Amino acid sequence: MMDGIPPNQTLAGDDTWEVAGRRFRSRLIVGTGRYKDLEETGRAIEASGAEVVTVAVRRVNLADPKAPMLQDFVDPRRYTYLPNTAGCHTAQDAVRTLRLAREAGGWNLVKLEVLGPPPFLYPDMRATFEAAEALLKDGFEVMVYCSDDPIAAKRLEEMGCVAIMPLGAPIGSGLGIQNPVMIRAIVEQSKVPVLVDAGVGTASDASEAMELGCDAVLMNSAIAHAKNPVLMARAMKAAVEAGRLAYLAGRMPRQYAADPSSPLGGLIR
Repeated sequence: MMDGIPPNQTLAGDDTWEVAGRRFRSRLIVGTGRYKDLEETGRAIEASGAEVVTVAVRRVNLADPKAPMLQDFVDPRRYTYLPNTAGCHTAQDAVRTLRLAREAGGWNLVKLEVLGPPPFLYPDMRATFEAAEALLKDGFEVMVYCSDDPIAAKRLEEMGCVAIMPLGAPIGSGLGIQNPVMIRAIVEQSKVPVLVDAGVGTASDASEAMELGCDAVLMNSAIAHAKNPVLMARAMKAAVEAGRLAYLAGRMPRQYAADPSSPLGGLIR
């Protein structure tokens, strides 16, 4: 890689990313929960340009035709569904949830998250390792939510997880990326995709994640809890694209003295 631009890659539509053999153009992944209704969910996801959507298997109706179903508003033929274990606080619950998801929908690419107790809902890494080991033995392709700890992230990669997803800040907090140094460290050491997951609050947070070199950003609350979710979805799409372009372009170096854009010598007197 030279100047941040991958070999044989241009900026005209060829800047894709890949996870578990699946290739995507959009680097924004969005959740399907927390909206006022499924109609708003569908409109926001459409505006985001996302190709992958997360589905909280324990919370979203995927099977009862007598109630509004997500599939009627977010077409699974158009979007890649990524089942996740939102709301799971033990390894056993997480593994059971994803096994049921595979039986119900045939999904093999999944997002694992095991949360600690309120009020922070920080990733429970001991339980995450336990669940990841069981799911990988079952043949799942595991994208894993984790703490912003490079050692833990590397261990999950070495176990066989197909993507590492460190939090930017606690889930739903909207605080933005609190530890950019460690996120960058995870990016630099990883041979699998790295996605910031959780904590994004506004467009500049999404841009920052991409400028750090992340392959993608995952968010839900930042869009769903905005005053205008559809408009915020458009903003997030633009922010992710801008941040990615800035990363590929390579920012100017930081320095502690002025460097005038116009030369000081040869001025007209």
